Amino acid sequence: MHRLFFKSRFFALVLSGALVSANTCAGEPPALSERPLVAQQAQGETWKHVPTRQVTAGDVTFAYRELGQHHGGTPVLLLAHLAAVLDNWDPRIVDGLAAQHHVIAFDNRGVGASTGAPANTIEQMADDALRFMDAKGLQQVDLFGFSMGGMISQEIVLREPQRVRKMILAGTGPAGGAGISTVAAVANYDLVRATLTGQDPKQYLFFTRTAEGIQSGQAFLQRLQERTDHRDADISLWAYVSQLQALAAWGQKRPAALSVIQQPVLVANGEDDRMVPTDNSRDLAQRLPHAQLILYPDAGHGGIFQYHEDFVPKARAFLSH
Repeated sequence: MHRLFFKSRFFALVLSGALVSANTCAGEPPALSERPLVAQQAQGETWKHVPTRQVTAGDVTFAYRELGQHHGGTPVLLLAHLAAVLDNWDPRIVDGLAAQHHVIAFDNRGVGASTGAPANTIEQMADDALRFMDAKGLQQVDLFGFSMGGMISQEIVLREPQRVRKMILAGTGPAGGAGISTVAAVANYDLVRATLTGQDPKQYLFFTRTAEGIQSGQAFLQRLQERTDHRDADISLWAYVSQLQALAAWGQKRPAALSVIQQPVLVANGEDDRMVPTDNSRDLAQRLPHAQLILYPDAGHGGIFQYHEDFVPKARAFLSH
């Protein structure tokens, strides 16, 4: 464990420049509202233009974006992946969900434009998500957790099941899941590959190396740059290392009793996820009593982004029924 941490920290220090350039922060710094609560957004607003706002919970000010309030119903809370800031959410996923649902995404503590010291355990991240929900007055939500966000989602529902109506768990795995404790090694290896080839690490981490996978990765990366004004701040090196620690600990944690989770769950992934191996998705679907599983062919960790045209309608139908 200590050797893995120091090795991860070394690679993170060496590759911090690559990480920052991969998250390309174009345009002006994020414009945050001075008001702690968001006003109603205009109908038809998109992820490309929606303002970044803030809400304060104790000693932390969370940056967030919100769409589709006019739909009413249970809000969908988005929980992001390793090293992600708000601009790492695929606009096709967010806008697709917001066409029918109230959608909220926020930066974890100490990540992007959110203040505070970054959390280094999944449990702390779950605490922060619950604090954000309280500050926003969200009594109950649907959780959509991608990768690390799916781990945070599991921790939330196990702690406060009454706060969760449904869950979408994409590209993720359970505590103690196979290969999760070595995510740092995979991520840092692909950071090296990306640096040497002049590519974005997500091209390697999220997509297969087939012609279809490469093309889908390029299209995804282009979509992430559609927002040109008031982009989020990059993740800091400190926050990245903290998240690597959290993932290593989650991968070595004793498995939880997932059979107690009674909420409906949609589990999704690509058939060839090297970052959080796909068998973890199969494991989740088997252990969760009310789960359905979607696995996309010739797809990796970012299967839901590669197949967004198929995934979004299925996710909306799942949340609506």
